[in-house]
Amino acid sequence: MAERDYSHRTLIDKLNIKEGARVLLLGVDDAELLAAIQARTADYSVRGRKKNCDVILFAADTVADLRKVESLRELLAPAGGLWIIYPKGRKDITEKHVREAGLATGMVDNKIIGFSATRTGLRFVIRKKDRE
Repeated sequence: MAERDYSHRTLIDKLNIKEGARVLLLGVDDAELLAAIQARTADYSVRGRKKNCDVILFAADTVADLRKVESLRELLAPAGGLWIIYPKGRKDITEKHVREAGLATGMVDNKIIGFSATRTGLRFVIRKKDRE
């Protein structure tokens, strides 16, 4: 089987943000991404808590930030995805820390992307057997 090439896809497509999706951005400061989200859906928030989200983008700059992941799981739609966006190349917060925080909630990671030149994104979803 040929390897899939996703290099031509835009960031918003890699994040799986579809038309009309319910999106929550927490700590993600990216004007270009926000404009792309606004063009795709009116159901987004950069503040507060939206329930039943299709996509949550959560920026974690420290291991302490990862303590918020548990409460974010409750805001996901059953088939939604929680992206934890974290810095590349730092030893104080690594993929291992992010993965442990997500797995501790009972979710499973299923995708990783280069979010930007300085940040990586790891997506967590609720296991199919645990979806209501």
